[in-house]
Amino acid sequence: MSVLLETSLGDLVIDLEVELCPKTCENFLKLCKVYYYNLNAFFNVQKDFLAQSGDPTATGTGGESIWSHINNNSQSSRKTNTVSRFFTPEIFPKLKHQTKGTVSMAVAPTSDNGVVGGCASQFFITLVDNTDYLDGVHAVFGHVVEGLDTLDKLNDVFVGKDFRPMKDVRIRHVVILDDPFPDPPGLETLVPSNPPTKPPDAGSNSFFGISEDEDPLSTMPEEEEEKRRREAAAQSSALTLEMVGDLPFANVRPPENVLFVCKLNPVTRDEDLELIFSRFGVIMSCQVIRDKKTGDSLQYAFIEFDKREDAEQAYFKMQNVLVDDRRIWVDFSQSVAKTNDYWSNDIKRGSGKKRGLGAGFGGREDLVQTRRYRDDDDDRHGGGGGGYGMVFDVPSGHSRDRDSRKRSRSPRRDRKRSASPRRNDRRDRDTFERRRDRKR
Repeated sequence: MSVLLETSLGDLVIDLEVELCPKTCENFLKLCKVYYYNLNAFFNVQKDFLAQSGDPTATGTGGESIWSHINNNSQSSRKTNTVSRFFTPEIFPKLKHQTKGTVSMAVAPTSDNGVVGGCASQFFITLVDNTDYLDGVHAVFGHVVEGLDTLDKLNDVFVGKDFRPMKDVRIRHVVILDDPFPDPPGLETLVPSNPPTKPPDAGSNSFFGISEDEDPLSTMPEEEEEKRRREAAAQSSALTLEMVGDLPFANVRPPENVLFVCKLNPVTRDEDLELIFSRFGVIMSCQVIRDKKTGDSLQYAFIEFDKREDAEQAYFKMQNVLVDDRRIWVDFSQSVAKTNDYWSNDIKRGSGKKRGLGAGFGGREDLVQTRRYRDDDDDRHGGGGGGYGMVFDVPSGHSRDRDSRKRSRSPRRDRKRSASPRRNDRRDRDTFERRRDRKR
């Protein structure tokens, strides 16, 4: 009489000792028939010793015999009869733990509260020969006749605390090859139409660090490994930029409607690019980035479209187009800080002022500083005093008058001090020569 165990490491065929251990074999076969062992884990694997399974909770304390299982699931007998989860073990001196692959029922000892122990559903398989110190303690009822290579794989699994495998090893399915015992009453009600597809206890998965279908030693393709390495490096860089304040948050994404244009001619202005790119759609902003000290063009710009589709069309149409004798390069922006806070082309305001009277920046009359909140001219004409245009700006007239008087006196002192630079130099030189003569 044989049973086939399909495990995640391979198949095991077990021959049962039905003549010497009829009750133990009947219990094992009927539990197999109701798919009790399906998806049970090998929760205790000790190298060169044994591998234990048969507990749906994978804790070593669960499991019950087939008669207890029938009784606990029968509505008619639940209130009248009480069946113990254990039955008396069948231990015979003839059956010993001599060879690898010996199958035995685990015998639970009598508990402290007086509950008599015995055999339930847990069983183990020896992984080496000559484990005769288990004789007389646990009940042998079968031997593995096929699948000894599977036992070798089971013996080599990595285990952690309490000898639990680091990788999930389970009995996937059980097939009864021959069953000579009649079914006990009530067994037919426990046979499901389809075998279970998930472990009986969902919490048992928490004992294993690696899933059954995962290979911890597998190597991914070089391209995939490089891709993951770059993603990890990019995430690390994003976190660093978030910490230093360059990014608002690490997972920020650049806008999809903004184009980055580079290789520009230094003479190209905002208005020129806006006029060229406006044929693809409505442009919200067009900014040529300039040096904040000199005002010279850095030869790249950001163009923000109203719609993403317009930006995509401009990306495909404007690549390598000649603008001011330069072939530009167009790409989607990867920047999250495209706004230029320093310089902007403003022909109307810059060209109408005379040089030396506040017109332009960096020697360019057509450049003015970018203003985001309110015009600086309002401050010069007695506005709010350098604020952001708040409603409750309080004018500080006395302090401004006092500051203006200080500023008006300071040039006079400077002019008096710098009136005779030659005299001051001659006085310092005479003092130095006198000190040098004293030292001599």
